[in-house]
Amino acid sequence: MFQRFIENRERAHHAQDTDRRTLPFEWGLEHVGLPPTDDPEAALRQYARHALADSDSFYSYEPTNQYTFDGHLLKFPSYVETPYPANNTVYGRYFAAPSKDLAMVVLPQWNCKWEGQVGLSRMLQHAGISALRLSMPYHHDRKPPEIDRSEYLVSPNVGRTLTASRQAVVDARRAADWLLNRGYKKVGLVGTSIGSCIAFLTFAHDTRFSTGVFIHVSTYYADVVWEGLSTSHVRKAFEGKIPLDRLRPLWEPISPFPYIKRLRGNQRPMMMLSGRYDLTFPSSLTQLGHDEFDRNSISVRREWLACGHYTMGKFPFQAIAGLKIRKFLIKQKGTS
Repeated sequence: MFQRFIENRERAHHAQDTDRRTLPFEWGLEHVGLPPTDDPEAALRQYARHALADSDSFYSYEPTNQYTFDGHLLKFPSYVETPYPANNTVYGRYFAAPSKDLAMVVLPQWNCKWEGQVGLSRMLQHAGISALRLSMPYHHDRKPPEIDRSEYLVSPNVGRTLTASRQAVVDARRAADWLLNRGYKKVGLVGTSIGSCIAFLTFAHDTRFSTGVFIHVSTYYADVVWEGLSTSHVRKAFEGKIPLDRLRPLWEPISPFPYIKRLRGNQRPMMMLSGRYDLTFPSSLTQLGHDEFDRNSISVRREWLACGHYTMGKFPFQAIAGLKIRKFLIKQKGTS
């Protein structure tokens, strides 16, 4: 009965947003630097295979010294340039704590508002942990004028979605450069939903991040889009164009699952929080990821809450999750 109550609340929260629109299906070869071809799927499949095989290059970047900071708002150019000029500048809201022991790069959920994750950032600040809340690609001032929601981060344009996640990873890595240059001893990641996916990809490819907190956990990008409540309007565009088993390998380079084995022998502390009744990141997909961690003997702290995706951000689950994160990170702050 409680599960049914939570799932009904999840659907009710999802229904509150009435401005979702289903964008057209597109291969988006131009977004990954590929020329037009008679077989775009084959071209993207080859691109994805190469990206996955050499993911260190796929997620590589060059440092920059073009940071602008006014005491609260940080701006810097994204290493990945897209056809949308507004999207090529990264914005970060900085919440400084007196200590330079630990700073967290905060990566929010899809369609996060400007004030989104500020409560989490201030909670970290009050715990003596600095936070830098980034605006994800196509969010806030990074939105192109033709969209109202941040639709281009997760969309039925296959190539653009690939590049958006790659861009978000290298943005987080440049954010870490800035924090480390400010004298922080350690830098970590905390991500929520799509931000959790990006945080994990970053964590797996950059060992400078000493700790990671992942709020909502899944396996394959395509499976979440296919099965998740929040992306049901995106899936609609794929119907009759490409099935899940052919979409999955195209988005494998931006999926957490293939990179879990990179963390064999990892000693950096990780924490994962998931909703037992999540309709957006279904718990069955979360469990597949947990099983892969076990197969590879990778230590990670796992927390299941009796809630869903949206309800994780509502009382009382928001407070419960916040206290667990705070306790976990205070411990990391104090370790050498």
